Amino acid sequence: MYKVYGDHRSGNCYKVKLMLHLLDLPYEWVPIDILRGETQSEAFLAKNPNGKIPVLELEDGTCLWESNAILNFLADKSDFLPTEPRLRTQVLQWQFFEQYSHEPYVAVARFIQLYQGMPEERREEYRVCQARGYKALKVMEKQLQRTPYLVGDHYSIADIALYAYTHVADEGGFDLGAYPAVRAWLERVASHPRHVTMLG
Repeated sequence: MYKVYGDHRSGNCYKVKLMLHLLDLPYEWVPIDILRGETQSEAFLAKNPNGKIPVLELEDGTCLWESNAILNFLADKSDFLPTEPRLRTQVLQWQFFEQYSHEPYVAVARFIQLYQGMPEERREEYRVCQARGYKALKVMEKQLQRTPYLVGDHYSIADIALYAYTHVADEGGFDLGAYPAVRAWLERVASHPRHVTMLG
């Protein structure tokens, strides 16, 4: 059985949880409190020397880290990861977009507002995150006006990667009112019969 080291409120950890539920794979969840510094303990750093969650521990003790890398591992040979090279590359394209153009702004704004309660010294950073986060949402809106999922007609790990923080973007102060295609996509993703919520 897999072990997942993570925080239920973390979008990056939620990606792994959602993928495991969609594939109906059993796992054990090991809670890690990042605010108490548990990712910096000697025991945790032995699993991920980068000191971040999530970590997926395999039955043989091998540990995988970086949420999108874990998604690719779990989804291999499933319907959530296309085998056709162009489509598979488009999945990667959206995963890189999530890590470089979406997560650093949508997730960080959420962290500043939800976890830290908007400290004065981070307000300017929050404003920057808002502007750049809305830019990322516009890119998604354009794509989702054309296709039901980010890579064509099929639900893939590209959608899981971007659903994780987009569906809680309001907790970072983002208003999705101007993004009807994104909102419809969120509902589409959540309608999967094996869907599980972040805290569910």
